Amino acid sequence: MSKTVFLFPGQASQYVGMGKDLYNDSNKVRKLYQLASDEIGEDIAKLSFEGPSEELKRTRFTQPAILVHALSVLTILEERTPAFDFACGHSLGEYAALAAVGAMTFEDAIKAVVKRASLMEEACQKTPGTMAAVMGLAPEKVDEICKQATDNNGVVIPANYNSKIQIAISGSVVSVEKAVELAKEAKAKRAMLLEVGGAFHSPLMESAKLGMEAYLSGITISDPKTPIVANVTAKTVLTGDEIRKLLVDQITSPVRWAQTMAFLVENEVSTVYEIGPGKVLSGLAKREMRPEKMINLDTLEDISKL
Repeated sequence: MSKTVFLFPGQASQYVGMGKDLYNDSNKVRKLYQLASDEIGEDIAKLSFEGPSEELKRTRFTQPAILVHALSVLTILEERTPAFDFACGHSLGEYAALAAVGAMTFEDAIKAVVKRASLMEEACQKTPGTMAAVMGLAPEKVDEICKQATDNNGVVIPANYNSKIQIAISGSVVSVEKAVELAKEAKAKRAMLLEVGGAFHSPLMESAKLGMEAYLSGITISDPKTPIVANVTAKTVLTGDEIRKLLVDQITSPVRWAQTMAFLVENEVSTVYEIGPGKVLSGLAKREMRPEKMINLDTLEDISKL
């Protein structure tokens, strides 16, 4: 039997102007933006709609902006929300997925992501690091290269398994640079440093992990009404307690997105909705999952076509 998944994008899906039509259409959406702005201490609506793009790229702004956009789509959909069998989000997108399945309230999801973004930006400043993209090598080979490049001077690990041949690595600058050289020697199609604020999903985020563990201990996380596929395990999570643990682990663990897509295919998912800004996850799903039906819900016009 054909099944449906809701996918929620993560950092790097943002664009200036995102969510403006949703904001103008709904008072409930405006309240979400106001809540995020109050938590951050900055006008996240103005930043999302007008930029500048360099400021919107900052972790402490990007993450809440993307989350609020996705939650705004869900808010406008309300009773028109299509039936779905699974939900999952890429990194910070997991919080939108948790809100969609009722494991977190929209308010708690926004507050948690504002905290997460702040902690991650602080960790980047305390322990500088970087990331790189490696394309055209098998995951096993990338794992091996990361181990070779890790030494007393620093660490590097696979951070995002985005597809079978597209992997982001993360860690200390010297170790990531060494891994890029090794990847080129191994005939990677591409191996290049990324313009990012730090070493996300690596041990260099340990201080943010500890901060999120403390913060999430005070947040109510319920059992999801619909199964959510976790980044850390690429398997369904069915209890609030397990979700809480995995959200903490997620900070320093790889995002197993390729494995998540494989899990969805194995579980007969053939309809994919990407909810939020951009089409990054749709592009990956088209290549890896080959769904029968793909729908992007980013703008008011997208929603009106349902």
